[in-house]
This record gives sequence, structure tokens and C-alpha cells, in this order.
Amino acid sequence: MAKPPPLIGAAIPSRAIPEHREWLLSGQRDLELQDPVQPEVLDGDWRPLVRQIRDQLDGYTGRLGIHGPFMSLTILGYDPKIRAVVAERIRQALAFGAELGAGHMVIHSPFIFFGSPFLPHAPSAGQQEQLKLIAATLEPIIPLAEQARCTLVIENIQDTNPGPLLAVVRSFGSEYVRMSLDTGHAFITQRIGGPTPDQWVREAGPLLGHLHLQDSDGHLDRHWAPGDGAINWYALFEALGELEQSPRLVLELRDHTRIRRGAEYLVSRGLAR
Repeated sequence: MAKPPPLIGAAIPSRAIPEHREWLLSGQRDLELQDPVQPEVLDGDWRPLVRQIRDQLDGYTGRLGIHGPFMSLTILGYDPKIRAVVAERIRQALAFGAELGAGHMVIHSPFIFFGSPFLPHAPSAGQQEQLKLIAATLEPIIPLAEQARCTLVIENIQDTNPGPLLAVVRSFGSEYVRMSLDTGHAFITQRIGGPTPDQWVREAGPLLGHLHLQDSDGHLDRHWAPGDGAINWYALFEALGELEQSPRLVLELRDHTRIRRGAEYLVSRGLAR
């Protein structure tokens, strides 16, 4: 028997919850809140905000997550003081997520390529040293994530090769570290030799825990609604249908008012619910 189309949700700031609440609660869609991206949120008293979010989401029982901090931060830091700052920011966001009851937190891949798509960060080009530096940042975080039952999903950014990012995920040997796929990022790097978004899904296989769904023309990180760009959504959802697990699926759009339109584009083509 064929699997039913997956239910898709959204990544939004908490201020947009009232606009999308009814839709999110219909079927209990995946939800990702973006507030912990902001340093002023993490450094302030965020507990009243968490209480407000809980009140706004009364009746919601879907899969809830957060986007963690990433601006000016990298999990691949050589300087120990830089690693300490990055780890502290991730700890702060994880505390926010634990208070909220979040089941996932997005963090960004550190891999920036300078060379051919399949050479940088390869085992013959410093991969083990890089894995050690990433471990130095994240190893103290993993037990906290496990305690909070919050999976760290590491998102492709400028990666043109899934191999290094998957090597990072595998290196921790934890069910609380998985890969996140941003379809628009993958489509941009496809233009310079990287695999298609659907091939990213197949390469990640059981390690794929989360997707940011967004469309693009391949020239900029557009975060357009599906259908506004050139991504092959049929191929992507065909690959998703081959997975045994059900990754969290959220529309991450620059214009939050277009979330319903993007969802309806996928629903009308029988790809999602």
C-alpha cells in the first residue's frame, strides 16, 4: 500500500502564530519557531515568551522545534575561545527549546567550500581534524540534547557535497544528531556541481530528520514559496516517499504570508497534505 502524502508545516517566528494557528492545528502540523536565532532573545528573560507561546499553541500536539542561533557562529572553530562562545549560544537555545518542549533544533553546517565540489573536507583533505574540532564544540552539548529529548539537525548551507555533513552526523553515533536538508540551498549548489535536492534525500537516507522547504531560481537564497522557483518538487517528494522514517517538513519562507499558498501548491499536485 502506498504511503499517504506527508503533512507539511511551517517555520515562523512566534509573532506569526496567530496568523497560522488554525492551519497548524489542522492535522497537528510540524512547527519550527525561529525566535532563538536572535541573540537578544537568548540574552534576555525568554521565559515569559515561552509561556506566551504555550498559551498561543494551546491544543497543539504536533512535532515542535526551534531554529538555533547561527549568525556569526560556526561549529568548526579552531580557536578555543570561539568554540566556547558557540557552545554557550547553543546551550542557551537548547534551554529555550527544553522549556518549550521542542523536539528538534536546527544548527548550521560549517562547511564552506573553496575548490571542486567533491574534494574539500574529504578524508584526504583534513576531514579527521575538522571532525575533532566540531566534536570539541558539540560533544558537551549532546548529553544536554539527549536529556531534553531534542534532536540537533545540522542543515546544509554552502555544502556542495553531502559526504562531509553526513560524516559529522555519523561521528557522534547519537540518535539525537541528524541531518537537515534545505531544498533551496541544495538547488543553488546544484548549479556549481552539487547533487539535486532529491539526491540529497537519498544520500542521507535514515540520517535525514528534517527539511526546510523553500523554492529558488538558483541564483540567490530566495526562500520563495514552492512553485515560484525551479525546484523539481515531484522528484523531491518521490525520494521522501522512499524513506522509512518521516522527517519533519516545514516551509521556511522569507514572506510568512505566503506559507498557505506554498502549501496549497504542493497539496494541489498530490505531493503533500
